[in-house]
Amino acid sequence: MILAGGGTGGHVIPALAIAREMQSRHAAECYFIGTNRGIETRLVPAAGFPLELIEVGALNQVSFATRAKTLLGLPLAVLSSLRIVRSFRPDVMIGVGGYASGPAMLAAALSRVPTVAFEPNVVPGFANRMVASSSQPPLCTLKRQRNISATAT
Repeated sequence: MILAGGGTGGHVIPALAIAREMQSRHAAECYFIGTNRGIETRLVPAAGFPLELIEVGALNQVSFATRAKTLLGLPLAVLSSLRIVRSFRPDVMIGVGGYASGPAMLAAALSRVPTVAFEPNVVPGFANRMVASSSQPPLCTLKRQRNISATAT
């Protein structure tokens, strides 16, 4: 399996918990996709998991210039993610939110790898809302969470 996303502990720590549980219960091989700007660069290798990095920037709540730069770089981020997905050939991709989640989840969907969005927040984050329509039903941790697929547009 590949877990994609990161940036903050709110994304990375739950992803590590999922990976540890899947390793423990199912002897799953777990890989991570993240960016070089997030906390995943420290936490994931320290936990003993392989981490592949892609370059992707912000799209939500940023200046027009930042958004334009990110949009221009998005195809490369998806291509980098496709290379990783094809190299590891996972049975499932779990997106945990954060910048790397969107391109990685899209690459998995294009490769016909089942995708699942993990959402630990009451209000789904931007990346999970964007991939919700192509993902399996979301994994949620709180009863009162909004329906991710209902907020996908």
